[in-house]
Amino acid sequence: MTGEKTDFSNIYGRLIKGDTKLALVGLGYVGLPIAVEFAKHVNVIGYNHNEARIKLYNSGIDPTMEVGDEVIKSTQVEFTADEKKLSEASFIIVAVPTPVNEDTTPNLEPVIEASHTVGRNIQKGAIVCYESTVYPGITEDVCAPIIEKESGLKCGVDWKIAYSPERINPGDKVHRLTTICKIVSGMDSETRDVVKSVYDIVIKAGTYPVSNIKTAEAVKVVENSQRDINIAFMNEIAMICDKLGIDTNEVIDGMNTKWNALGFKPGLVGGHCIGVDPYYLTNIAERLGYHSQIILNGRKVNDSMGAFVAEAAIKQMIEAGKAPKKSRVYVLGLTFKENCPDLRNSKVYDIIKRLQEYSIDVVVTDPWGNPGEAKRLYGVDLIPFEEVKDADCIIVAVGHNEYRSLSMMELKKLFKESPDDEKVLIDVKSVYRMDELKASGMRFWRL
Repeated sequence: MTGEKTDFSNIYGRLIKGDTKLALVGLGYVGLPIAVEFAKHVNVIGYNHNEARIKLYNSGIDPTMEVGDEVIKSTQVEFTADEKKLSEASFIIVAVPTPVNEDTTPNLEPVIEASHTVGRNIQKGAIVCYESTVYPGITEDVCAPIIEKESGLKCGVDWKIAYSPERINPGDKVHRLTTICKIVSGMDSETRDVVKSVYDIVIKAGTYPVSNIKTAEAVKVVENSQRDINIAFMNEIAMICDKLGIDTNEVIDGMNTKWNALGFKPGLVGGHCIGVDPYYLTNIAERLGYHSQIILNGRKVNDSMGAFVAEAAIKQMIEAGKAPKKSRVYVLGLTFKENCPDLRNSKVYDIIKRLQEYSIDVVVTDPWGNPGEAKRLYGVDLIPFEEVKDADCIIVAVGHNEYRSLSMMELKKLFKESPDDEKVLIDVKSVYRMDELKASGMRFWRL
């Protein structure tokens, strides 16, 4: 029966006492660390519809490498693929991915599916807090009605909805869940206060309440769009410096001696946040009649960088006297960022794809990437690093520690027997020092 007064203010106390549970829907790079951290303080259900992933977690294996196998083995999280377990929770966090479609429009299917799952299993008196990145309005206008329809319970009366955008940086061992300030919001002040008190259990850096859910949704897409635009500017600078024949990094290092320099560097901008969130922001803006003048242009620049790097590699091979079609190119790294196994939306593939358009033999290796995922996402067969040999050109595309530790002598051994100036090294991430590169005698180029 709906319409009766429901007390939401006691959720925090019941969690602390162990009288109720907190549940995570989605156990990837974002959801897993949240579940593990909360499980140190309260009872936690970790739900994922992928039974294979649940089996890995229950076997003490962390495929995300975000918390590590030892932590997974000792955590008190109740990992399950049984959605009915969600009915035991009074506080449900939804942390599923929100990618974009091929035409760059938002793909809301994961968050819609998660909403259906929550709706089928929500109990009266629960709060549902979304962490998935969405454009302003989705939580209340799309997700809430789905849960209402599935559950037969009225939002604001029988259950409440909230939003707290995830800020986890995959692969970052310094800026962790507990040390990043958390934005919190709710459909009303009561909900926001409960959400704040719950997250305050684990967020040492503190929580930052905002007045409403749309504002919190906007915070996430705006903060990543800002980074995207700044990196796009540096990518343009890299292209200009390339035409000028000067080193981009030396220019940036000089610029950064001034106190108000922002410290951004050029690079491939992919992944599930910075390479995606600007499209969520511009999509809603266009629906409201505003066409982005800056954000979309920044995306265009960043989306073009893979092709730019590939063209630079081809130019260097030609100048080294090589026929690109008869050359073997090894790409070191496929994940979207260093020291992280996440392959989603990797812009390294743009380099590979452009080289293949010229019928160039491209071979890829990555110590962090999962071979099955690489094949499924990109049709790329990852080889072990030990099989890298007789290269004409090597593109260090990702700054994994394994590549940073390579000496110039070790890199040279990966090439064909040839004069050093015919060995082409493309250093996308500026992994190696300029003095090392010059002293090696190899033909090099870096972004």
